[in-house]
Amino acid sequence: METSRRERRTAGAPRWWALLGFGAAVLAAAAIGGLGVRGTSAEYASLEQPSWAPPSWLFGPVWTALYAMIAVAGWLVWRRVGFGPALWAWIAQLVLNAVWTPLFFGAGRYGLAFAEILTMWVAIGVTVFLFWEVSRPATLLMLPYWAWVTFAAALNFAIWRLNS
Repeated sequence: METSRRERRTAGAPRWWALLGFGAAVLAAAAIGGLGVRGTSAEYASLEQPSWAPPSWLFGPVWTALYAMIAVAGWLVWRRVGFGPALWAWIAQLVLNAVWTPLFFGAGRYGLAFAEILTMWVAIGVTVFLFWEVSRPATLLMLPYWAWVTFAAALNFAIWRLNS
């Protein structure tokens, strides 16, 4: 009974158009993260890196896929319950995502970027936890992102230590 009442919150809304809105939100976070940050591939290549660091060309395709999954996950949760704690957590992790690139590449503040990515990792974990109660598919879509941010945090830490 509770689920059907929640689903009715968005029943009259144009659900497919809303997916474009979630895609736009994710695109905005990616664009904001990249504002004023040029030459990230060259900067990344110039850094002392651990042997397990991926090549710079890999980041674009990975983030494109992850951003698509993040958008769909948010949309799936919105369809079920509308805006509530789960989507506020989704928004928080997205804002933190937008902040990391300027800290790491724009400002070259590797230690601060590491602290920020740990905060983002926790925010993604909270999002995953809250999504689990609403939509298993949305939760599953967020797990590769959480795994990638785990890897990115380890890489951020290694680069910070190697370039300090």
